Amino acid sequence: MNKAEKTATIEELKEQFGENNYFYLADASTMSVGDVNKFRRLCFEKGVSMQVIKNTLVKKALEDTPAEKNYAGIFEALHGPTAILFSKDPDAPANSVAKMLKDYRRSGSDRPLLKAAYVDSAVFIGDDQLDALTKLKSKQDLLGELIGLLQSPAKNLVSALQSGGSTIAGLVKALEERQA
Repeated sequence: MNKAEKTATIEELKEQFGENNYFYLADASTMSVGDVNKFRRLCFEKGVSMQVIKNTLVKKALEDTPAEKNYAGIFEALHGPTAILFSKDPDAPANSVAKMLKDYRRSGSDRPLLKAAYVDSAVFIGDDQLDALTKLKSKQDLLGELIGLLQSPAKNLVSALQSGGSTIAGLVKALEERQA
């Protein structure tokens, strides 16, 4: 790879890192060609892009990105064979790649191993973080839960008013029962 190709690769990576709020680094070494092809096929079906690029080029691309992203924690995972996994769907939840990795490994393979993950400014290092990543909730799920929690007191008040009928005595009784 000559200098012009390296520069083009770094620019392409910088663009991808800028467009994605999350990405995963995995180690697919020691996988057979058949297993790698099977995993790539699964990635394609799930809308995930898998690229194997030299660690030095990845590090240079990460260093040249805006400071607010703070990729410094990722650098320690950039050793040995590294595959970068980006989701092509910007609306996909950040845990979709982690779930895909876990589902693939259920088929009996212990690879690919998670080296690191970057999710909305948080860095997860090591394969032991895979379970935590699969349990992350999407922004839409969290907003839904928050709205539900905000609506809960109003719903309780309405149900208390309706349960005692429309009389003052029923309302006082319902509120008294709720206090007890």
